[in-house]
Amino acid sequence: MMMTLLRGLIAGVVVIGVTQLAERWPRLGALLMTLPLVSIVAIVMTWQKSADLPTIARLSRETLVLVPLGLPFFVPLALAERLGFSFWPALAAGVGLACLTIGAWFWLGPPPR
Repeated sequence: MMMTLLRGLIAGVVVIGVTQLAERWPRLGALLMTLPLVSIVAIVMTWQKSADLPTIARLSRETLVLVPLGLPFFVPLALAERLGFSFWPALAAGVGLACLTIGAWFWLGPPPR
């Protein structure tokens, strides 16, 4: 029961954080809400707080770009057994790959509006 409450608290903090970031920095908010459930809740909460459709539209566009760029995170974990990786090296490699793809987008992609 305690773990369920802790998970709920963590999820709530993530959603609140995404909502706060989305108002000011839609790209960063989009980065944090790559999970569909978090996306739905954060978009609804942003709408409830500001009712600003242009902000939600920008947030949605940024998310649409960043979700595929974050997918390389899963490749080392999916191939860990074939590559002979244990969990932590596969996780680190996944984080590294996602950082490379997303970082390249932030560096080489169009500037945020």
